[in-house]
Amino acid sequence: MATNATNALTTTSQAVTTAQRPAPRTIKELLQGEEIRRQVGAALPRHLKPERFLRVAINATMRQPELLKCTRESFFRCLLELSSYGLEPDGRRAHLIPFRNNKTNTMEVQLIIDYKGLAELVRRSGDVSYIHADTVYEKDEFDFAYGSNAFLKHRPNLEDRGERVAAVYSFVKRKDGSEDFIVMSRAEIEKVRKRSRAANAGPWVTDWGEMAKKTAFRRHSKWLPLSPEIR
Repeated sequence: MATNATNALTTTSQAVTTAQRPAPRTIKELLQGEEIRRQVGAALPRHLKPERFLRVAINATMRQPELLKCTRESFFRCLLELSSYGLEPDGRRAHLIPFRNNKTNTMEVQLIIDYKGLAELVRRSGDVSYIHADTVYEKDEFDFAYGSNAFLKHRPNLEDRGERVAAVYSFVKRKDGSEDFIVMSRAEIEKVRKRSRAANAGPWVTDWGEMAKKTAFRRHSKWLPLSPEIR
């Protein structure tokens, strides 16, 4: 009898404890909290305010409600990484992309920094004075050569550029006045896209050209005298 009463009391106590235990806060609630504001503020450069950064993050979840279904760890890991770069998840320079991790059977967030975001980081580094990446359509006037007499010539056909992108290139001018470039074919870009976890979602679908330019610039950056932080 006493044992049954003790078991009943223990069960009741556990139920009360469970009922009193607060539910884990959602991503939306955490975005509005003081703790994440302090963490983001500690990582952001001076020209960005944590209040604005978090407003942009909230707007990103409104554009893509699927982000709120992702794990909190992956979401805030991407936010803190972005804050350390001094970039906002504005959908122009940086994207927060939800994807399913089949190994853990959970939704997670992947951070994608596009060409404009990478270019901004490189300009801040002071290693180069001019950056340009572009897509070449099949009816554009385009020619290039590597080697001792290297050159790059691209004249877009504004009347009719054609339907298909034929190539993508990245061009930079260094502070010492020297120039450098790299050209990638559409087939090379597609090989990179297919290896991406977000190959069939997000900016690879909505902004293929921007992602292609980012791919060319990323490959190009391996040969540029960039600071370790930018790399």
